Amino acid sequence: MAERIATRVAFGKELVELGKKYENFVVMDADIAKSCGTELFHKTFPQRSYNFGVAEQNLMGIAAGFASGGTKVFAATYGVFASMRTCEQLRTFVCYPNFDVNVIASHGGIQVGADGATHQAIEDIGIMRSLPGMTIIQPSDGTSAKLAARAVMEFKGPLYIRLLRNPSPIIFNESDYKFEIGKVVSVKDFGNDLAIFATGAMLLKSVQAAEILKEEGIHVKVIEIHTIKPLDENAVVKAAKETGAVITVEDHNIMCGLGSAVAEVLSEKCPTMMRRIGLKDVFAESGDSELLYSHYGMNTEHIIAAAREITALK
Repeated sequence: MAERIATRVAFGKELVELGKKYENFVVMDADIAKSCGTELFHKTFPQRSYNFGVAEQNLMGIAAGFASGGTKVFAATYGVFASMRTCEQLRTFVCYPNFDVNVIASHGGIQVGADGATHQAIEDIGIMRSLPGMTIIQPSDGTSAKLAARAVMEFKGPLYIRLLRNPSPIIFNESDYKFEIGKVVSVKDFGNDLAIFATGAMLLKSVQAAEILKEEGIHVKVIEIHTIKPLDENAVVKAAKETGAVITVEDHNIMCGLGSAVAEVLSEKCPTMMRRIGLKDVFAESGDSELLYSHYGMNTEHIIAAAREITALK
């Protein structure tokens, strides 16, 4: 895991490669192509690239217009803007007619760090989950981001792609990792004491926690949930039945995010002891992302502590 790359960069690089193969899609931005990882596509395919300036609502409206004519569209901006500033446009002009608009939403979660609360998207997944017909994916490393881009080319309909700003270690080998929209990925399977469902930047922390817990005699499954909506309900219920205890780990408000999605399924289909790790319904401060994770109870040691607590109750 020596190599490090931000998922926004990995996704953007793969878009360029896909642009050489497919001619039926365009990329649109709101004046922050470099920050969202789509700058290289603009330089490589200027005739298929559009910048609408700091006008995110126009961006989504025009994206819907292109999609209405059969063109696949990637519309890139920050997660806070994509989920809130353009929410009405996504709801009415993209989701309602079920158009093929793929939102590249960069800078998810408090990993953004020093940019502060205005740019830390901590409620975007919850907002997007509430839109009928919207699919939500969040790659966890550069490999999953690259393969997600390929999978998206075969996907039709509204899609929210949550990407991260900061470089992170490569977790997966492309040769043995399969990215399928709507399906989970088993990352570690040390036993049936506990299932950890993790997404995005929190997957690596969950793997590290599982390896430490194994040395303590607590044997954990770590499952990557890269598709938050639609959730792979069968896989969630299966893991819950096998372990009897689950933890969700996400860089998002615990309200309406991955934890809520898992809890909704389990409450109806398999009531299970559960803990949610994420922001506890607060805005985060500005600062180094790792310090923020520690401050808000979202680091490896907090996953370990939650695992010890919940397995002791079984």
